[in-house]
Amino acid sequence: MHRLVREPLDCARIMASVTAPGAGAVCVFVGTVRNHNEGRSVLRIEYEAYEEMALEQLAAVEAEIHQRFPVTGVAIVHRLGLLEVGEASVVVAVSTGHRDEGFAACRYGIDRIKELVPIWKKEFTDSGASWVGMQVRTSW
Repeated sequence: MHRLVREPLDCARIMASVTAPGAGAVCVFVGTVRNHNEGRSVLRIEYEAYEEMALEQLAAVEAEIHQRFPVTGVAIVHRLGLLEVGEASVVVAVSTGHRDEGFAACRYGIDRIKELVPIWKKEFTDSGASWVGMQVRTSW
């Protein structure tokens, strides 16, 4: 299961969606909005996405997790819109037979999301707002 949503994430519900009788481990990564970045105070974050492509890439990440790890369930949910400090922005949940592959699958999932999925964030600080992670290379 993979989704983009605009409402607060229900981490317990997402975790329950991957729980299975044969799973000895359910591992969950929850990314949250922190109150600082690179020495600046962060007041809130806004997430935007190229939604059609983001959903395709989330499906690809989900498929990769299923191919690389012995998972019984995978759920990836990313929130879009304006989020306050402390709110969950992304959840990756997996169920596996054992904890080691669960931890590895969760880490792999969030790392691939950051690499592949066209979701961008704008940070709002006391000094204004700026897009994060969208630097443009000016020389090769």
